[in-house]
Amino acid sequence: MFLRLLRESFLFAVNSVTVNKLRTFLSLFGITIGIFSIISVFTVIDWMEKAIRDSIASLGENVVYVQKWPWSFDPNLEWWDIMKWPSVGASDYEAILDKSEKTENACFYVFQPQNLKYRQNQANDAAVIAVTHEFENLRSFEIEKGRYFSPEESASGKNVAILGSEVANRIFEKVNPIGKQVTIGGNKTNIIGVFKKEGKGGISDSGMDEVTLIPYNFGRNFINMRSRFLNSVVMVKAKPDVPVQELTDEVTMVLRAARRLKPEETANFSINRASMITQGFEGVFAGINIGGWLIGGFSILVGGFGIANIMFVSVRERTNIIGIQKALGAKRSFILTQFLFESVLLSLIGGILGILMIFIATIIVNVQSDLNMHLTFGNIILAVSISGIIGIIAGYAPAWSAAKMNPVDAIGYSFG
Repeated sequence: MFLRLLRESFLFAVNSVTVNKLRTFLSLFGITIGIFSIISVFTVIDWMEKAIRDSIASLGENVVYVQKWPWSFDPNLEWWDIMKWPSVGASDYEAILDKSEKTENACFYVFQPQNLKYRQNQANDAAVIAVTHEFENLRSFEIEKGRYFSPEESASGKNVAILGSEVANRIFEKVNPIGKQVTIGGNKTNIIGVFKKEGKGGISDSGMDEVTLIPYNFGRNFINMRSRFLNSVVMVKAKPDVPVQELTDEVTMVLRAARRLKPEETANFSINRASMITQGFEGVFAGINIGGWLIGGFSILVGGFGIANIMFVSVRERTNIIGIQKALGAKRSFILTQFLFESVLLSLIGGILGILMIFIATIIVNVQSDLNMHLTFGNIILAVSISGIIGIIAGYAPAWSAAKMNPVDAIGYSFG
């Protein structure tokens, strides 16, 4: 009996939706736009969060970064005081290797923009990073073509380089870069590898895609390593089972001793780690989520009122049919369910159209770029759930007004 009631209610709803096409379209429009607004924001947030978390994961949860500038705001420090600090240097890297007992591995690298040239093709201010050999043990990446530096090449400062995928495409286009020579900072350099494409997103816009990696001892030929404004970093990886906070404390102690800082003096270096970035972005994501609900919520609200209004019109148009149904013995629950089904069906169709619009939009975005954005199953379920709830809320008042009609009055209304 219950299944029969559901079936008949569903058929009534479908018939009403298909017969009144313009009214159906107007009812769907608000819900469709609302679902599109909310779920599109959540889809972008999911993509951003995944990209950033993957990027943070590539930094290493058990790795600390010794730098001049801190990653997070410290109210006890002024930027003009930090400007006076010396840049992190090779001596700091060597002190950590020699004195730190909780360090499993460490590497030193220096970033400096340089011009890269191959024949007539040129990349201006390309991101050139001079690294010590241990870089491959602390930063995750994949090499698509060629290989990493050998220990001998790193130690002797051989003029070799590994290109990011975007740099390789820009300079060499369709030519295989392996074995070719580029000019970096006026120095002829042999290409021995190309990084696998990482794609856009995350903390940096394109990860290793825009990077050119060279041995540190080769970079010393044309990079001023004594500059106070040197963009340099020491990456330090903790030994297994050593908490990152313990490593941070020990590295701080080692560097204070190496720099001969007195106990009362403020440390003139910063020790950063991935968790600092994660904490900072959590608040940003929470704010964007709230914004998404506010933006889409107004559209959903308007759509809900639209469905309620259309449902009241539908009840008025079918008053005589309601009277006949009740005269033939239809219960309030049947009438109520009948109109609720119609309201929910309208809302669900609007929600599905909104989901379809987002799906098409993600395909277009992914075709035109390499953002790798996807509509998740969780967001689909959320959209359908919101649509169903709005349908029930918007349709309940009209459905209840139809269910409580007096059959005599309802039949008489059509002749009034």
